[in-house]
Amino acid sequence: MLTRSEECRQKREAVVRYLEAHDLEGVVLSRRPNFAWFTCGGLHHVSTATEVGAASLLVTPRRSVCIANNIEAPRLAAEELAGLGIEVCSFDWWDEAAAKRVWSEELGALQVACDAPVSAAGGRLRPLPADFDLLRRRLNEAEIARYRRLAPEVAAVVETACRQVRPGMTEHELAARMAAGLRARGIRAPVILAANEERVRRFRHPLPTQAVFSRYGMGAVCAEREGLYVSVTRLFSFGPVDEALRRRHEAVCKVDAAMMAATVAGAMLGDVFTACQRAYAEAGFPDEWKHHHQGGQVGYLPRETRATPGCAIPVSAGQAFGWNPTIAGTKSEDTILVSADRTEILSATGDWPTRPYCVAGLTFARNEILEL
Repeated sequence: MLTRSEECRQKREAVVRYLEAHDLEGVVLSRRPNFAWFTCGGLHHVSTATEVGAASLLVTPRRSVCIANNIEAPRLAAEELAGLGIEVCSFDWWDEAAAKRVWSEELGALQVACDAPVSAAGGRLRPLPADFDLLRRRLNEAEIARYRRLAPEVAAVVETACRQVRPGMTEHELAARMAAGLRARGIRAPVILAANEERVRRFRHPLPTQAVFSRYGMGAVCAEREGLYVSVTRLFSFGPVDEALRRRHEAVCKVDAAMMAATVAGAMLGDVFTACQRAYAEAGFPDEWKHHHQGGQVGYLPRETRATPGCAIPVSAGQAFGWNPTIAGTKSEDTILVSADRTEILSATGDWPTRPYCVAGLTFARNEILEL
């Protein structure tokens, strides 16, 4: 298994190759997904409400340096960058002239591109080409190991919280239980959804409200630790599931299984989407895909890419995906990993009732609605 320093060195080598291929002498990485990727899970943000962090990495063929103000630099050096061979250069937070001077000295005459504007650099940075994102979209062995630890934890928290719901409890209470369980494990949740039976039928992204549960409901999260994102949805019912809901849930599970079966190395995301549309039609719900996106590749963003009709982005081994087909009132969602010879459901816990769905000779266990 790669150590963190070895993983960071590999990523630095990948960046240097990228620079050579694009006639660049450096990149500045300020966006949270790129910082987390390069530092193997490091965090450089303070506010979770922004995609750009509170520091920047300058990576050149000679060195890697983190440029930060004197508020952030000590923590970054001690907790996020220790042992990675990344220098830290700081300036006083109130001194704009000092910030501009540091950036001028570090950049020199280099031809550098940035993933987000840096005001103190004074317009000397060109935009980073979009294909830089491809560097982080194929997971290495250490990232896969982190995913295998993270995904079942996220699912276990959601499942535990859903089991604790009782009639009369509010959606906010379910959301709070999921949030607390995740934070206790060092996991952040930028997306938490909770809905009772009425709201899960009406809305595809039901943010929690004071509405109370009475018959059935849903809990869902998109959660992150060490920069990697996991998506999970679970449904529960107080007593037996009625026939109309059961039919819809079986249909959405068939769609999910069809998408998983189509997610193989060498396929295009458009191929997966075609399989999705076909499965909806065969299940008797041909237009349901129009009401919600169906998911896509995950990694250092909740969705690195989304599948759409005709999408020519290829599926590769070492990529993770989160498919989330929905039919009004129900949904099926887990995080999966594509390998050269199989598709692995990362967020399966073994503690939630499932049913096997066979597609093209492949069998996938999809989650039932838990009867409480």
